Amino acid sequence: MQQYNPLEIVRQSIRTIHDWPKPGVDFRDITPVLQDPRCFRMLIDIFISRYMRQGLDLVAGVDARGFIIGSVIAYELNLGFVPIRKKGKLPFETVGEDYNLEYGSATVEIHTDAVKPGQRILLIDDLIATGGTMLAASRLLRRLGANVVEAAAIIDLPALGGSKLIRESGLNVKTLYEF
Repeated sequence: MQQYNPLEIVRQSIRTIHDWPKPGVDFRDITPVLQDPRCFRMLIDIFISRYMRQGLDLVAGVDARGFIIGSVIAYELNLGFVPIRKKGKLPFETVGEDYNLEYGSATVEIHTDAVKPGQRILLIDDLIATGGTMLAASRLLRRLGANVVEAAAIIDLPALGGSKLIRESGLNVKTLYEF
């Protein structure tokens, strides 16, 4: 009899697309996880079981796949959701944080009234690569006075060093899979 292992079922649903977006890169695609209702529910339940008794106030998701899983996690935990968006996408007064990419830089923004000082926040995205986006998002939340409890993601690419940098910044990191 085969054992029921949600972590393994979700892992097997993550698709690898070779040479995308450029030759030599293996893109980890969570789309199949999201398309399969059973698998998507297992993914969310894995996170819910970790965070249901953490005393969180909000979930903050990073543009764009962090919105998909973060908003569902927030809903299931009966918490509000805070979008952290790419520059120029939020309509109200914002504060921004620049970060470096492999080729250039980018900026993420958050509404100035998105969090209150002292609120306990779960920061979530689909993947940690170089860590730049997650670090910038964490700095934004902290600048507004929030306590970022943990940075969470489905996938970690440890060879790119992002999760290590996030931990070195003093933030706890939780990922489900390493590739």
